[in-house]
This record gives sequence, structure tokens and C-alpha cells, in this order.
Amino acid sequence: MHFAPDTEDSLDFVVALGNTDPRASRSGDDELSTPRQLAELIALHGYTGRVDGDDAELEEVRGARALLRRVWTLDREEAVVEVNTMLRSAKALPQLARHGGYDWHMHATAPDAPLAERIRVEASLALIDVIRMDEMPRLRVCGADDCEGLFLDLSRNGSKRFCSVRCGNRVNMIAFRERRAAEAG
Repeated sequence: MHFAPDTEDSLDFVVALGNTDPRASRSGDDELSTPRQLAELIALHGYTGRVDGDDAELEEVRGARALLRRVWTLDREEAVVEVNTMLRSAKALPQLARHGGYDWHMHATAPDAPLAERIRVEASLALIDVIRMDEMPRLRVCGADDCEGLFLDLSRNGSKRFCSVRCGNRVNMIAFRERRAAEAG
């Protein structure tokens, strides 16, 4: 499965943002608890434009994180409602942009729009492609019982079940031990 490069980049960012949540983070802590952590995440994913770097912006982005984690799990019809709401509330006006090392891609907000708004709108633009291609099942939550990590399944047959090799190995090891115990018992 392949989406446009900017769609994949936006979806990868939503995964990274969503997985800073304590329910999904590797540390078990909120990995988006300081403006510095937000700045590092934004820099890692090449966000440009206005970044205030204050606690108010951090709280708005954390709100966007919660919303996008929820949208990630919705069915196609429910996702359409949320995506349209996010776009309408931002008064989004899609346009092509090219900056930095990125070729032509879509933006729908001004570069000086608040960061959380730009995150929601860019995620919405990516989700439009997912919805139009009827690929919502590619947006997944980890299949491990003790993990709520998000991931984007870009495998050919759409069979990926875990957010990481670590979770897959852990689940497989538990199943192996259970089989051995059943055979021995």
C-alpha cells in the first residue's frame, strides 16, 4: 500500500504524536509533557512555520493528540465527520506549497497559524486520502494486550498486527510459553 509521500509523512507524524501518549509510549510516561519535547518532535518531523514554544501551545497540541488518537480508531463514516469538522473549524483552504527539502505538497493553513491547528489540518488532509481510498483499516492500534501504540500498516496485504517488532516478539514469546506449558501439563 502506498499513499502520496506527503500523506505518508503526515500519517507517520500522527503515529509519532499519538505514541507520545502514556498509554502508548515506550517509557509509560507522557513523552509530550514539556515544550522542549514538543520542539524536538516538531523538528524531527520537519514542521515549519510558527512555533510558540509555550505551555499554551503544548496543551493545544496535546488536545490535538487526543483527538487524532480517537480519529485513528474510527470507521470510515465516523472519520469523515471528524475530518470535516477539523477542516471547517480551521477554515482550511487547500493549496500547494513547496519549501525546505519538500517537493510540492498540500497545506491548508497559513504558516503562522497555531501549531495545533496546523497539525490537525495536515492530519486531516492525509486522512482524506485514506478515506477516499477506503483504507481506514490501515490505521491500527497495536494488537498486544498491554500496548495502545498506533501504527500505519503499509504492508502489501495489510496484515501487520503490532506497532513494533518488540511487541510482536513479546506476544509470540508469551504464546510460545503458554503452548509449552500446555504440552507439559
